[in-house]
Amino acid sequence: MGRLIVISNRAPSVDGSGDSGGLVVALKDALAQNGGLWIGCAPEQTDTPAPELVVHHRPDFDIGLFELEPELYRDYYLGYSNSVLWPALHGRVDLIDVQPRYAAAYRDVARRVAGLVAKVVREDDLIWVHDYQMIPLAHELKALGVTCRIGFFLHIPFPDLQTFKAIPDWQNLSEWLADHDLLGFQTQRDLGNMIQIFRHTLRGELRANGNMGIGGREIVMGCFPISIDVGGFRRLAEEGAADTPPPALPRLIGVDRLDYSKGLPQRLAGYETFLADNAAFLGQVALVQIAPPTRDDVDAYKAIRSELELMSGQINGRFGTVDWTPVQYIHRAIPRDELAVLFRLSSVGLVTPLFDGMNLVAKEFVAAQDPADPGVLILSQFAGAAEEMREALIINPHDPQDIAQAIRTALDMPLTERVERHQALYAHLEKHDVGHWSAAFLDRLRAVDRISPDGVAPFPGMTPWSRTG
Repeated sequence: MGRLIVISNRAPSVDGSGDSGGLVVALKDALAQNGGLWIGCAPEQTDTPAPELVVHHRPDFDIGLFELEPELYRDYYLGYSNSVLWPALHGRVDLIDVQPRYAAAYRDVARRVAGLVAKVVREDDLIWVHDYQMIPLAHELKALGVTCRIGFFLHIPFPDLQTFKAIPDWQNLSEWLADHDLLGFQTQRDLGNMIQIFRHTLRGELRANGNMGIGGREIVMGCFPISIDVGGFRRLAEEGAADTPPPALPRLIGVDRLDYSKGLPQRLAGYETFLADNAAFLGQVALVQIAPPTRDDVDAYKAIRSELELMSGQINGRFGTVDWTPVQYIHRAIPRDELAVLFRLSSVGLVTPLFDGMNLVAKEFVAAQDPADPGVLILSQFAGAAEEMREALIINPHDPQDIAQAIRTALDMPLTERVERHQALYAHLEKHDVGHWSAAFLDRLRAVDRISPDGVAPFPGMTPWSRTG
């Protein structure tokens, strides 16, 4: 059996110091089994990039770094990836910034990475490409004669046909996606959108087995909801909370990267409506909103930061007293172990994105709770997690009244109902943890070459339209 080669924009730390949480935890064991290789962009740009992958050997797997010039990286990452694809795939076509050099850089990076990968890949290796920054990679690899199986997983949402066609290079993107052997998405929503786009743009035919026939070949597609290390995060929260006193007031908590897709102004508007409509709760609750900075060089992110700071100040000025601050706004990253404790000692978790691929904060909040006295999760209907986490309070993030009512419902909810909801949510997460996610995807990718010419799927019951597992 060959190696697993993971390719993403960012690679794990060379020394393993940044391996807590996220994608690295999900893939470490799979990479370690067969001497795997993780390829990603070097953290520092250079005017003289190395002509080969810069390989670092770790005890568990190897890290291969590709180097880029500062201008090329800027146009590929801040430019096309995050000023064109990110807003488009999140439904914000009004924020797309079209510059010809962005598209050229995006394609150039894919060609360069493909050339470096082609030098080290073996015929029996398995390649797993991650996320929107690397969509053309399979196309470029196959153009160089690479024949091993290539899977792609999109971590962010995938839009409907009309939104997709707002991307200037939508036809190319559709063809590049079709060059993968397996396409994985977070939700049924995203998978359904991909099917419609393939039908419209490439005359794709949906087969009885759920795969898509395009141009004489068959593309396997599936829904693979990503998750977290449920048990590990729960232990982190338990251990930290044992030495931490509970907050003086019931805490509402939100933890989000500072991004326009997360619905932060709408969340604050809902909280302000709650305070205005529920005078009995004035001075009795507090919202902690943690929003670490991200992509500060993009104008849209500067705007959302200013808006959030202004709204926080307005709410505190309208309702606050000498002894009570309604909104505690933190614009910096908080260590993961501290977040776990904050979640455990919070009464309400607010996860209200306008459009999200999954949103693992929702799963972390549930995993961190004390099962004997759990908090309540308020979850946007537009988060991918809402497809799985039906026992949360599902809300419309665009409606301040809906958010306000959900906050009141959560704070008034009796213990028996809170326990019942938490038990159901936790049981699902425990069964569908991050290990289940990676195993499900890799099992499907390994089976791609075992799909028979008549299109019979190798896994009975594992059609793309069923919940994995």
